[in-house]
Amino acid sequence: MNTKILRGPAVTFKADPFLVGDEAALHYESDALIIIENGKIKSFGSYDSLKNSIPAGVEVKVYKDSLIVPGFIDTHIHYPQTQIIGAFGKQLIDWLNNYTFIAEQQFANFEHAKNVAKVFVQESFRAGTTTSAVYGTVHPHSVDAIFEEASKFNMRMIAGKVLMNRNAPPELLDTAQSSYDDSKALIKKWHGKGRLSYAITPRFAPTSTPEQLELAGALWKEHPGVYMQTHISENKGEIEWVKELYPERKGYLDVYDHYGLVGARSIFGHAIHLTDSEWERMHETGSAVSHCPTSNEFLGSGLFPFPKAKDKKRPVRVGLATDIGAGTSFSQLQSMNESYKIAQLEGYSLSSVMAFYLATRGAAESLYLEDKIGSIEAGMEADLLVLDLKATPLIDFRMSFCKDINEVLFILMTLGDDRATKSVYIAGEKVYGK
Repeated sequence: MNTKILRGPAVTFKADPFLVGDEAALHYESDALIIIENGKIKSFGSYDSLKNSIPAGVEVKVYKDSLIVPGFIDTHIHYPQTQIIGAFGKQLIDWLNNYTFIAEQQFANFEHAKNVAKVFVQESFRAGTTTSAVYGTVHPHSVDAIFEEASKFNMRMIAGKVLMNRNAPPELLDTAQSSYDDSKALIKKWHGKGRLSYAITPRFAPTSTPEQLELAGALWKEHPGVYMQTHISENKGEIEWVKELYPERKGYLDVYDHYGLVGARSIFGHAIHLTDSEWERMHETGSAVSHCPTSNEFLGSGLFPFPKAKDKKRPVRVGLATDIGAGTSFSQLQSMNESYKIAQLEGYSLSSVMAFYLATRGAAESLYLEDKIGSIEAGMEADLLVLDLKATPLIDFRMSFCKDINEVLFILMTLGDDRATKSVYIAGEKVYGK
């Protein structure tokens, strides 16, 4: 029996605070005990209630001046773009042509892909991220590289080969048939292996022909347990381009809907400029959207409409995302920080409880993994993050004036970054520590 025990203040989430309010959603233990057996949480509660169940001879790892939270989940990120994070760009299409497509051509070299995958996983740990939904490149071995690296640490990871057969450099194009064949082979090779899951990944409608999207939809229907991830309504110019390429469809979401690419386990990046009917369709189908704040700001794409996304009458599953490399930080604390500001510009107040929920339980719900990750409770996989409440002199000073846990969370998300990551556990095993 592999038993590990952690003690310290801990926070988790019982429900969606956008729907039930912060107080009903938040579960805070000022002195918690987390007992982990064989990679899963056996018990979670107050130290006083659980101290008598500590097995003899097992060391209790005590975290002082810390806060234990579920490991962060990133619902939309491009690992090949790690090498172009912070690259100056205009807006979406210019940035893709001048940086992204150039960088992704280098992934024809498998050794290059493996080297970037190693950096990506380590930066994820440094930021406290334990699960990501990842885009590869058009090259099938780009998926091999990221899954091989993730499997070394027993990470729960979702990834897929990009499908792209038009409107990109020739070196990055596949065909409708090859994209189907390659993706099918990768599903067979990786999906369900350990904690790995596959995502059918058309980059976005403008880089796929109708034939490619049709085969992607057919593939998804053949493999109902896998994911589908793509981009939608990130940029107004992009939306107009989609109208030109698919004039017979009612709108951007309808392009994907027509080809059977909308439903449970579909993850749509950005979704800034969706129409009311598209939000309604997202709700009806159980689709999820990934909110990518630092990327949306960096490329000037627009402000995410929280009131529409989390309308209590028809709420949509929303998960937080970094969208590296248009996103400017691996840190979901920084994503929360920018989300708060974006919401403010829309006249909406995003609480710290809402923000942390979006990076933990909310993200897990977006991925239909809320029974496995995203919360601290008995039966869940032990993917945990320990945050340092004295990560910087300023955070240490500011924490001395906190009145409650909500304020502690808010300070972490406004002043924190990867320096706040004290320890990271994947399935109960420590993979990172300061």
